[in-house]
Amino acid sequence: MKKWQTKEELTDLLCSIVQYQSITGSTAEIAIAEYLNHILSQKEYFQKNASSLNLHPLEDGRRLLTALVKGKKKKKETVILLSHFDVVGVEDYGSLRNLAFHPKELTKELFQSKDQLPENVRKDLEAGDWLFGRGTMDMKAGLTLQLAMLERAIEGEFDGNVLLLSVPDEEVNSSGMLTALPVLNHLKETEEIEYIACLNSEPMFSKYPGDPAHYVYTGSIGKVLPGFYCYGKESHVGEPFAGINPNLMISFLSQQMELNEAFIEQLEDEITPPPVSLMHRDLKAEYSVQTPQAAIAMYNVLYLKQSFEELNRKLLVSANQAVKQIEAYVKKKAEHFATVAKDFTMPASKVSVYMYEELYQEAVNRFGQEEINRRQNLLGSQREQGDRDFSTLLVQELAAMCNDLAPMIVLFYSPPFYPAVSSHQDPYIQYVMEDIKKFTKEKYSIDLVNSEFFTGLSDLSFVGPVTSNSKIKQLTENMPLQHNGFVFPEEMMEQLKMPILNIGPLGKDPHQWTERLELNYSFNSLPTIMSRAIQQLLANSPKRQ
Repeated sequence: MKKWQTKEELTDLLCSIVQYQSITGSTAEIAIAEYLNHILSQKEYFQKNASSLNLHPLEDGRRLLTALVKGKKKKKETVILLSHFDVVGVEDYGSLRNLAFHPKELTKELFQSKDQLPENVRKDLEAGDWLFGRGTMDMKAGLTLQLAMLERAIEGEFDGNVLLLSVPDEEVNSSGMLTALPVLNHLKETEEIEYIACLNSEPMFSKYPGDPAHYVYTGSIGKVLPGFYCYGKESHVGEPFAGINPNLMISFLSQQMELNEAFIEQLEDEITPPPVSLMHRDLKAEYSVQTPQAAIAMYNVLYLKQSFEELNRKLLVSANQAVKQIEAYVKKKAEHFATVAKDFTMPASKVSVYMYEELYQEAVNRFGQEEINRRQNLLGSQREQGDRDFSTLLVQELAAMCNDLAPMIVLFYSPPFYPAVSSHQDPYIQYVMEDIKKFTKEKYSIDLVNSEFFTGLSDLSFVGPVTSNSKIKQLTENMPLQHNGFVFPEEMMEQLKMPILNIGPLGKDPHQWTERLELNYSFNSLPTIMSRAIQQLLANSPKRQ
């Protein structure tokens, strides 16, 4: 019996899912997986096929969910429906924080004070077909729609198999999806199925304020997180020229990296935003009149089809340009100080730039591989930090072992890393997209726009065809965390690589307190469009040709 198909039913289902405050890393992230498992276990299909519905543990105790519905004709072709159930925090809601996970109540409360809201938000409230709340858009509406598709699969609507995969932690490290890869591989073997495509339902992102287009996607943007470890030379504040302050170093680095237009990549109408800093601080634990020893900066760098060599070259150019400015600045200030201070000796202010692998090899040459392994294993056994901070600590340990090289800037990479992926040129996906565009135009008078890259980052990065010819190893060799509690699963990704697409709901303002979902297209039209897409994916798979 279907109960997740009408606009009203889908809205109620969405609200029940949103009420689980599944902020990444919270206990509610565990609870929502159990809730999804519970509501699916009430379906007669899963009562008869209990082994097809499972919760799979992550190392930290969180769990991901898989639900496999096999078609009646017992075919191997399987479409994966991919979603995530975690959300970002709600601090930005201010006094409305307690209503952030109660969409209907929040929407009513906002309506009471609509005159104080931005004009575009007020207009949507007055239109009446918008639902506000954390996760309504990103991406519990997509999960809601996929549950509706699973229900249709149970009723025999599709000529093939449908596998729902819903994961935690997409908003931070994607550890849910990384854990899911071996799970998918295991299911493929034990259930004797074959994955022909992965359909994600992340919401569509507007390309500019007021953008009226309805987007579908055939790929997902890539992201690297480069870190710059700035190791200075300490000094007493009374003798500032006796060293180089890493806070000074990092300030010039920030000028080179923040919003640097050299990193903007454009492919037709697809444009990546420039880098922005996500971490920028010194590493001094306590206050004293000694300058800090080191500082760290990490930057969000998005890409479409650039090679890792090109990205790395641009990062090194930025670091070396910052070094020139640091050295010139210190020299200028020292020269001025020399005019007023007797017997002042001009300091040496040369700063070096190293890649992580260069620093690592230097430490190995000096102390031997066994000692480096021992030290890194010891740090790992005592680890309390997250991925970014632990990556920094591993670099810091090597820098301390080679401290005579300071002052220096060390470039390295930290998780999360999202490869750019695309099926835009795949004839199979092109055919399916053209079909649903025509279908949507004829049935709903809506023009869908096929955009190559979903720009909000997604877990499709771990199953889709990568856009760059670069070997991922070129990046992971400079990732301190690789083989230190983390392994980027390049081989597993290659085994599972499949065509990808993203068809999701319409919303606005993801990760903002005005996050909202448009209900008419999302829950009236889109269920039929998604069903059509799944039907076409199964009917036109190259495996059947």
